[in-house]
Amino acid sequence: MDLNLPKGFGLGLRYSFAEEVVNYDSSPEWFEIAPENWLRRGGFFRRVLERVRERFPVVCHGLSLSVGSPDELNYAFLKQIKSFLKDFDIKVYSEHLSFSSMGGEYLHDLFPLPFTDNTIKFVSDKIRKVQEFLEIPLIIENISYYYTPLKDMEEWEFIKGVLEESGAYLLLDVNNVYVNSVNHGYNPYEFIECMPLDRVAYIHIAGHDKDDRILIDTHGEKVKEEVLELLAYVLSKKPDIPVLLERDNNIPSYGELMSELEEVRSFRGAKRAC
Repeated sequence: MDLNLPKGFGLGLRYSFAEEVVNYDSSPEWFEIAPENWLRRGGFFRRVLERVRERFPVVCHGLSLSVGSPDELNYAFLKQIKSFLKDFDIKVYSEHLSFSSMGGEYLHDLFPLPFTDNTIKFVSDKIRKVQEFLEIPLIIENISYYYTPLKDMEEWEFIKGVLEESGAYLLLDVNNVYVNSVNHGYNPYEFIECMPLDRVAYIHIAGHDKDDRILIDTHGEKVKEEVLELLAYVLSKKPDIPVLLERDNNIPSYGELMSELEEVRSFRGAKRAC
C-alpha cells in the first residue's frame, strides 16, 4: 500500500487560526486535522477546510477509533471516516495505539494497552480489519501513559510486534517517548534504537509540562530542547521523515506557531550538520 505521505514540516490545524492559514504569507508544508472535529461541521468551517485542502496536503489523525478496546470495531464510525477522507481527497489516516472506549462509552482519554503477546494478536487483527475497510494503511501512534500496564515485554517490543503482525506503520511521537522515558525510567535514545525506523510514516512533536512528580504531555507549551535533541537524533538516522508540530492548549497566534515551527526546522538543520 502506498502511504501518500507529505514532505517536510507540518502543523496541526486548529479552529482558532484555520482562517488565517489561507491568507498567511508563510505556511507549513502540510497540515494535520482530527476528523472528529470536522465531520459534522458545515458552512463556514467546511469552506475553510476546503480552502486549506486546495492549497496544502492534509492528513487525518483520529481520536476515537479506540483500536485497543475490547468492543467490536464501530463500523458506522469507520464509514463516516471513509466518506470524510474521500470528500476531501485525504489519503493518510493515523490513530493511537490505545483504548478510549468501553461498552460503547467514550472515556475521553487515551489508555495504554497491556504489553503482551495476546494483546499484539488482538489489536493487530482489529488493525487489519480497519485497513481492509478503509482501503488505506493505518498509521498507529505511541501514546504517553502514566501508569505501567500489565506487561510481559517492554513497550518498544510491543509496538514492534504490533507493526510486524498488523502491517501497520508508526506515527512516532518523540515527545511521548521522552515523557514516558522520564516517568517510567528508561533511556529514550535506546528506545529509538529499538524502533524499526523504516516503518515510521511521520513524527509528532509537542510541548509537555511538569508537576511535582511527573512530566505531563499537555500539548500546551513550546517544544522542550530535550525533545528537539531527541528529534534531531531520529532525523540523523532517517532524515526525510515528515515532522508535525502539535499544539492543543494555550494556543498562541498563528504567527507565533509559525515561528516555533521554524525554530524546530532550524534546530533539525543544525543537528544534522554536526
